[in-house]
Amino acid sequence: MKTKHTKQTLRSLLMLLSLMLTFSMVNAQEVKFERPDYASIKAEITDSTSAYFYPGLISRFESYDSTLTLQDYRHLYYGYIYHADYEPYRKSKHDNNLHNLLQSEKNAESDFNQIIESLTASIDEFPFDIRKMLLLINIYQQKGDKDMVRKEAARFYGIIGAIFSSGNGVICETGFHVISPGHEQIILNLCHLKFKSQSLIGDCDYLEVEENSHHIKGLYFNIREMFRQTEPSHSSPDNLQ
Repeated sequence: MKTKHTKQTLRSLLMLLSLMLTFSMVNAQEVKFERPDYASIKAEITDSTSAYFYPGLISRFESYDSTLTLQDYRHLYYGYIYHADYEPYRKSKHDNNLHNLLQSEKNAESDFNQIIESLTASIDEFPFDIRKMLLLINIYQQKGDKDMVRKEAARFYGIIGAIFSSGNGVICETGFHVISPGHEQIILNLCHLKFKSQSLIGDCDYLEVEENSHHIKGLYFNIREMFRQTEPSHSSPDNLQ
């Protein structure tokens, strides 16, 4: 959907994220973060007696449960890596149709509804597609649906909060943990950092960025568990099929 304000409507929504990351980078010793304990997360999301049992947790997420906590989102986001449908390089079957709809010059209510339908179907395939979530928030904002903007933004912030809670990106040992390579670029975009180059350093993707006012040279993203789970020898637990 091409409109004059399409690229600007989310600026106020994303400003806080930029400030969050800047604060984290500048005050790395003061900001609390915790590497995901993947073994513990896997044990809890597959335990039917746990508050983090994945079927119940994902149901709350899909129903826009506003009581979900940071720990809930950490288990949701990092726990999805053990789901049978997990695919870090997933491309949705709805992408071509969505691309055509977004290129339309129209602004009719029916066009908004078609885009929302396509985006929602795509997110159903991968519940943590934060790029599609941003697009969905944008469309709801243009449509004037404040309630859905609030609901979708809460889920988006929950996922971003989980990523930011996993590290500070300063070095590989404290890199941000992500479950999809595409999330790395989204984090850069949210923080108004321009990609320059990419390299694999140890367990991390290192994204060097262009000169910026935050004096950030680049960010580290830990992708070890993502790669480990895509190896042929790994399979998902039965209750996450």
